[in-house]
Amino acid sequence: MKALLLDVGNTRLKWGVLEDDQIHRTGHIAMRKVREEGLGVLTSRLPRSVDAVHVSNVAGATFGTRLSGVIGMHCECDVHFAKPERASCGVQSGYRHPRRLGVDRWVAMIGAWAELESACVVVDAGTAVTIDAIDDEGRHLGGQIFPGVRLMFEALAASTSDIPAVGRQLSATSGLDMFGDTTSRAVQNGAWNAVTGAVDRAITTLRSNAYEPAVVLTGGDASRMLTALGTEPLHRPHLVLQGLARMLQDTLNER
Repeated sequence: MKALLLDVGNTRLKWGVLEDDQIHRTGHIAMRKVREEGLGVLTSRLPRSVDAVHVSNVAGATFGTRLSGVIGMHCECDVHFAKPERASCGVQSGYRHPRRLGVDRWVAMIGAWAELESACVVVDAGTAVTIDAIDDEGRHLGGQIFPGVRLMFEALAASTSDIPAVGRQLSATSGLDMFGDTTSRAVQNGAWNAVTGAVDRAITTLRSNAYEPAVVLTGGDASRMLTALGTEPLHRPHLVLQGLARMLQDTLNER
């Protein structure tokens, strides 16, 4: 089985090819570019000779329909979209209505659980930041969603008169460096501390309830916060692709 895996996010679309239980030929493209120039700018970068296409899509049903048609013709095979379920691949959803859980969060949790099979905190630091906790039995304890650092910057610039828009984005800081000596640095450090502080608090809360969670970090801003957390995280930039691969392998094993 050779499969094309697609992670369609709010800001970027990532892909990889699953073959011999390994993900190869990974890449990404800005969703803005796809929307402005059309799906041809994507298909020109993707392989044709695959047996299946599996997708995690949070860009909306309309985009998903367009993507399915174009990619299906390009690869000459069916396109399958992942959906949140009550339980799959060893993970049990913590939502009362499992289908309302974001599919990217669900697939990322499956990717993390497939690797660790123990308590973990899954952090996706993208346009929005999501934090999801899984216990040692694979039960999803629930999650958090809040604006990513760029959205925080934009909200402050739009809603105040004296705080300017942030230009070049710095990385998260630790120690006394968290206190900025310019307004721009103060805004950036404040946003980063909001993110890293929320993650650290989630870890502390789990530890106070007798868990020792690993932290699995993914998303476009993940590399900027690797050294700022109280716990050394596992950086998995292709975590959603890993989850899609695990879901596909599970489906094949059931046949």
